[in-house]
Amino acid sequence: MAKVLVCVAWPYSNSAIHLGHVTGSLLPPDIFAKFHALKGDDVLMVSGSDQHGTPVTVTADKEGTTPEVIAERYHAINKKAIEDLGINFSLFTKTHTENHFEVVHDVFMRLKDKGYLYTKTTLQYYCPKCEKFLPDRYVEGTCKHCGNERSRGDQCESCGTTFEPGELLNARCTNCGTEPALRESEHFFLKLSAFQQELLDYVADKDYWRANTQLFTHNWLESGLKDRAITRDMSWGVPVPVKGFEGKVIYVWFEAVIGYLSASKEWAKSTGDPDAWKAYWTDPDVRSYYFLGKDNIPFHTIIWPAIIMGYGGLNLPYDVPANEYLTFKGEKFSKSRGVGIDVPSILKKFDSDLVRYYMAANMPEGKDTDFSWDDFDVKINNELVATLGNYYHRVLSFTHKNFGEVPVLTTEVADKEGVEVRKAIGQAMEEMDELLSTCQFKKALKTIMDLAQFGNRFFDAVAPWALMKTDKEKCGAVLNLNLELVKALVIMSYPYLPRSANQAWTLLGNHGKVGKGSWESIESPMVSGQKLQLPKPLFEKIVVEKESNMFQEFSKLNLKVAQIKDVSDHPNAEKLYVLKLDAGKDVQLVAGIKAYYTKEQLIGKKIVYISNLQPAKLRGVESQGMMLAAEADEKVFVLTPGGDAEPGEAVNSGMPQGEKQISFSDFQKFVLRTGHIVGEGEVDIGWAVKVKFPEGTKVPSQVAVFLSSADAKEGLPLFTEKGTPITVDGELGNGAQVR
Repeated sequence: MAKVLVCVAWPYSNSAIHLGHVTGSLLPPDIFAKFHALKGDDVLMVSGSDQHGTPVTVTADKEGTTPEVIAERYHAINKKAIEDLGINFSLFTKTHTENHFEVVHDVFMRLKDKGYLYTKTTLQYYCPKCEKFLPDRYVEGTCKHCGNERSRGDQCESCGTTFEPGELLNARCTNCGTEPALRESEHFFLKLSAFQQELLDYVADKDYWRANTQLFTHNWLESGLKDRAITRDMSWGVPVPVKGFEGKVIYVWFEAVIGYLSASKEWAKSTGDPDAWKAYWTDPDVRSYYFLGKDNIPFHTIIWPAIIMGYGGLNLPYDVPANEYLTFKGEKFSKSRGVGIDVPSILKKFDSDLVRYYMAANMPEGKDTDFSWDDFDVKINNELVATLGNYYHRVLSFTHKNFGEVPVLTTEVADKEGVEVRKAIGQAMEEMDELLSTCQFKKALKTIMDLAQFGNRFFDAVAPWALMKTDKEKCGAVLNLNLELVKALVIMSYPYLPRSANQAWTLLGNHGKVGKGSWESIESPMVSGQKLQLPKPLFEKIVVEKESNMFQEFSKLNLKVAQIKDVSDHPNAEKLYVLKLDAGKDVQLVAGIKAYYTKEQLIGKKIVYISNLQPAKLRGVESQGMMLAAEADEKVFVLTPGGDAEPGEAVNSGMPQGEKQISFSDFQKFVLRTGHIVGEGEVDIGWAVKVKFPEGTKVPSQVAVFLSSADAKEGLPLFTEKGTPITVDGELGNGAQVR
């Protein structure tokens, strides 16, 4: 029996967690921890809500409330979602606690006293329009390394490059779009450069780390470590415990990783033994594992180890199994951009074990993987239900019907068929042990499913339905072996499918639940005479509703925000205008709205237009797209975004955009309507339609909605990639058609 420390990346508490969090950093450690518990190990698994990240303040700004209100709301939502998924932490806490403040201050002051922190006046981004210093999430621009145009102020999510203020190209304030200035401000710096050689020595023997973890880490070290500012000009966060630095907080990348230690100390206090955490942090024989997404790798293989080295007396990370990204139609799941499927929503439709199975089978361990409803359907129905679920039910129902208890295993069957069964179980155990010990979760799941397929083949080969007619004793003996296979599958599948594993455990006539130390009982024989419970299917086939795929067609559109720069009369048509647009580039449109708008009313107005419509000449003048407008009761009003939308910004409603050109007849197939918000998540377009905006969106009273059909009951509201809703320029009756 060993002790294992499992540390899980802290999700921001700015919106509901999505499936990208599940595959990236939540499900892998839960599988790992449950497996080690099965082996009899003592596991401490900790994490919590990162409540001080700027995504929280961004959401608070959008809602016009305080960061604490947002942080507490989503901490509760995400904690419940995690529990509903069957993920079990020793402690899932949060960063806005006295305990966390105390631990962070202790680490800060010790590093300062040892000379690893120093102050320096530095340049920081400052927005002259907003009149405030800008935290990194409030700055976006172009990565100088890979060209990603949506890089944050401190790090590029695409390639992992980190930036100092001023290094980001084409920087802009995300709140108002203004180019920020650089102003001086005094801050504390972590002397990261002092740990260069010690970190090189630390990673020298980490050839067992995943390729992405090694690559990110070595790239950082080879380029030479630079000292990093660890304080920021903000009011929300852990205050700097030094006189003269009032109004500044400790930067979240520094204090959040300390959360692993503070959470462990908080857990220890809850057990009644405040020193219990030391057994997991100071014993050199204890291995610590850190589970996270690839964008967090340097903070856990470079910065956190450097902090530990400077602090002294604590174990360094043993392994950092970082996953790649889960994508949705090729785009990374992102809470801030409204891309993805949140956990509370999917659990309303599907059982937690089904979600866990698909996420494990589709886990992005070595490369990005894409979520699709079609694949979800196939993997659940054709794999989980048809293979594992089918085997469980065949064995349990046939045995219960004909014996009602575990039949006797005869010596003859044990010496013949039993050898084959136990060899298969032993091989699966050995493979699964090796794979899960090295965090290869997809391969380990395949090992379980391979054993289930073996079970189905074995059940067919021994044909108990035929033996019942000729040799009931032998029939009972081969069923005993099948029950042994079921028991092995139940225990082995528990880390992945805890709900069904415990239900199957009960159907086998066992008391209690699968849990600590159960691994050893896999190879123990079934107890003949043990009463079986009345079986029921543990998994049922799913039907992925049409609504789940309803918006695929919408992704063929490429909608953009544009601002009208100039309006002139069409030279050959008295009812048409020629519009000159700023859409991040110059665009010309021909629009038939002369009867509804004057030139003066249009100039300066922000609109939405189709940028991938085939260019066409209208009365001799080329139109390079089409402006969207709603029409009802002889009124026509253009669709328009909120004031903070920028020319060229995508209107994608959280979906990828079409690259191919479409014809006007193609566009006519789309059903777009406008209506008024009548309740939370509902729009009246002549009837109530369910919609979902990104969390934290300030929704106007009148919105535009895309429908899959003329009578759909669910709609996709239009909003920009930053979450700004698309509304209507004037008041229209519900159900106005967009053309």
